[in-house]
Amino acid sequence: MGKALIIGAGGVASVVVHKCCQNSEVFEEICIASRTKSKCDALKEKLDGGKTKITTAQVDADSVEELVALIKEVQPDLVINVALPYQDLTIMDACLETKVDYMDTANYEPLDTAKFEYKWQWDYRERFEKAGITALLGCGFDPGVTGVFSAYAMKHYFDEIHEIDILDCNGGDHGYPFATNFNPEINIREVSAKGSYWENGEWVETEPMEIKRVYNFDQVGEKDMYLLHHEELESLGLNIKGIKRIRFFMTFGQSYLTHLKCLENVGMTSIEPIEFEGKKIVPLQFLKAVLPDPASLGPRTVGKTNIGCIFKGVKDGKEKTYYVYNVCDHQECYKEVGSQAISYTTGVPAMIGASMVMTGKWKKPGVYNVEEFDPDPFMEALNKFGLPWIEDFNPTLVD
Repeated sequence: MGKALIIGAGGVASVVVHKCCQNSEVFEEICIASRTKSKCDALKEKLDGGKTKITTAQVDADSVEELVALIKEVQPDLVINVALPYQDLTIMDACLETKVDYMDTANYEPLDTAKFEYKWQWDYRERFEKAGITALLGCGFDPGVTGVFSAYAMKHYFDEIHEIDILDCNGGDHGYPFATNFNPEINIREVSAKGSYWENGEWVETEPMEIKRVYNFDQVGEKDMYLLHHEELESLGLNIKGIKRIRFFMTFGQSYLTHLKCLENVGMTSIEPIEFEGKKIVPLQFLKAVLPDPASLGPRTVGKTNIGCIFKGVKDGKEKTYYVYNVCDHQECYKEVGSQAISYTTGVPAMIGASMVMTGKWKKPGVYNVEEFDPDPFMEALNKFGLPWIEDFNPTLVD
């Protein structure tokens, strides 16, 4: 079918590469590119020899010039961005210059400001449309599958959806007192920011971790969960008919929260540069360097994740509720692709979204979020490639 250029070589990229190789009818060739080429070579060595042809390259994703040169050399049908959110715009610029389709798993956020929103990428709509190429934004699990779940619920079960609660539960245990399941810098910025939810067309802001609920998750059990700001609230607020409120909750254990509060209190989560031994360093980046690498957590993480959406709305004039979710086992993920479930639940949807664009099922000029496309082929692919979903038509609601 075609060729994809995968930018990034971390935990999520590793899953994307594994899954592309499992879907060789679509991904006949892939090129893995990163600032550290040895990581790309290690992935190639692990998976080479199958039907998918694998090459590697070195690239600085902060440099549009380097990205353009690489895209011209590789000539991919699609660029899959699983690098850092700070690099979304440079990669989009390179795709515009070379007229190649683009996709990512997380929206842009500036390096020097702990703020993420779609505005910067939505500003590219007209340019991508004029160039005749597609940009698919936020195609991981949340954002990503949560948007597909919303589109699926809207298409099949509701005339209007009034409320969405997105619940992200990680019931895994890696055995460390404190570690993050994905990039520590991104994770801690996200968690320590103010919370917010979408209600009646506007944002309601909360203090970090101010709103707590307890929920009994299928195959995981009862967990504390906290309201956070999350990027898909922004796009779903625009794209889901009849929406009045959207909230996002994520589970955290007490050990994680206690350690995070101590680190905040001593300034280790700050993104403001400080002077240290004659050099400028960012405390959060230093903290990232001393914490366990999320990619190393796979062998030692046990337990399951449960991520999904609870919907409340109307169908044929009657009130209706619906819950759709996925349960993923950390150890099963590690056996299959050598990663824990957090990387797996992001990497699998990234491959599926890429295949949707490459096969033309989700392809039209412009910049789009996943819920703007037909959810049915994506939902079928989730079952096929390792993220089967479960439906509940009488769920326990979150108050």
